[in-house]
Amino acid sequence: MPHVFLSVLRLAATPALLLMLVFSSAIEARELRLATTTSTDNSGLLRAIVPQFEQTRGVKVHVVSVGTGKALKLAENGDVDVVLVHDRRAEDAFVAAGHGVGRRDVMYNDFVLVGPKSDPAGVRGGRDVLQAMRKIAATQARFVSRGDDSGTERMEKGYWRQLGMAVTGAPWHVAAGQGMGEVLTMAGEMQAYTLADRATYVTYQARTGLDILVQGDPRMFNPYGIIAVSPGKYPEIHFTDAMALIDWLTSAAGRSAISAFRPNGEPLFFVTPDNNK
Repeated sequence: MPHVFLSVLRLAATPALLLMLVFSSAIEARELRLATTTSTDNSGLLRAIVPQFEQTRGVKVHVVSVGTGKALKLAENGDVDVVLVHDRRAEDAFVAAGHGVGRRDVMYNDFVLVGPKSDPAGVRGGRDVLQAMRKIAATQARFVSRGDDSGTERMEKGYWRQLGMAVTGAPWHVAAGQGMGEVLTMAGEMQAYTLADRATYVTYQARTGLDILVQGDPRMFNPYGIIAVSPGKYPEIHFTDAMALIDWLTSAAGRSAISAFRPNGEPLFFVTPDNNK
């Protein structure tokens, strides 16, 4: 047994193996943790554009796909290095509290109110999302909510607040506690309404059979921002790589990659005018 142990030590001491061990450790250390919304993941955007950044930077991006609220909580706890989310008020509060730095606008799309072709609440073709939500509540047509503290759910709750309606717990209002793709699937199976970001809706449209019934209301604007976790609060985070991702996404190369993402020829995200500088 001692001879075996000495042989292992001699093997470990070989330059080639030592180089391999150092190289492996370097690779492991070059992982960037990105918490983001289910919309950027479900739509396929990140799978399409992140490899370009990885190749340029030599870093592996580990994507954690959750609702905006959970993404910001992960960042607040130092469990990720950077967040890409869509709730400007929460983003500004996150930075103001000292949890993040370097916030920049990245892109935008919009929310759409979708539902079954039968449209039992009679909202089809409208441009006033509040009026449509009021009709859904009045007819008690089934509505599937994200129920996961996502940016989408926060937007939906904001609509109900503006209407002065308390719908939580109503038998027709279903809180799914799921991501956007799962909620769209549920709404399709239940022939229900839901609020969705356009990108994920388009991605899931064929499998759900749901129609866009209300769109175009300025209140349905959906901007995305990216923020690095504060290195002052968590010195161990990969801040340099986080800022490199932020710089790349808002650079000509990143903006071009986002604009080029057009499944079925339809743009799902639009780059924000270059006003970050």
